Amino acid sequence: MLPLRDENPTFATPWATYALIGLNLLAWVALQGLGVDPALGESICRYGYIPGDVLGTAAAGSAWPIDATRVCVIDGNGSWLSVASSMFMHGGWFHILGNLWFLWIFGDNVEDAMGSVRFVVFYLLCGVAAAAAQTMSAPDSTVPMVGASGAIGGVMGAYALLYPKARVHMLIFLGFFVTTAAVPAVLMLGYWIIVQLLGGVFTPTGGGGVAFWAHIGGFAAGLALVLPFRNPARLARHLAQTRRRTARHRW
Repeated sequence: MLPLRDENPTFATPWATYALIGLNLLAWVALQGLGVDPALGESICRYGYIPGDVLGTAAAGSAWPIDATRVCVIDGNGSWLSVASSMFMHGGWFHILGNLWFLWIFGDNVEDAMGSVRFVVFYLLCGVAAAAAQTMSAPDSTVPMVGASGAIGGVMGAYALLYPKARVHMLIFLGFFVTTAAVPAVLMLGYWIIVQLLGGVFTPTGGGGVAFWAHIGGFAAGLALVLPFRNPARLARHLAQTRRRTARHRW
């Protein structure tokens, strides 16, 4: 299932969501060469979060292959700053476009309930929680972790609690048959986290691919942090204005 849009209006300009999308795109262009090597591989090695390197748990001299001729050598001097920088790195066009599409759909409404400054702090903390969860699953991993999906998982967890009944229009693939449907956000996001849990349980850790535990950790952090980070007055205003708009449309 792929979300196309939601029926949850935004009443304040989501400047933080715009800025986060812009920073990810800027990093993709300026640091990752629009996904073309050698810039792509070098950026993942330099700015990705590698648990075994940062924690010193990987064997000295172990390496991760950037491509057929180059490797990223693990020397135990990895920086904790890579936890933050990794949130703005991506592994390919599908990766970055998918992540930013989800942020575009769900980020504005969560920001509406928090305010821009709180939302940025919330987003970054969810990204840190995502990195921590992935680290616990494979603390000696030499595979660079990159992507905004852990932080965006937190945004999705917050959305599920704040707006569980908001309608999300989905593109649904059933083999060769493709259709659309509008479902409550809690159903769509519940399905998403179940897929991540199944992937985390049944996919070997430490071998690369999708960082399922990062997604799970980010989502859990979003559920835990949304209540202290929400602005009750902003949320109440958002819900009241949404009800008034819905009532006008029904009339």
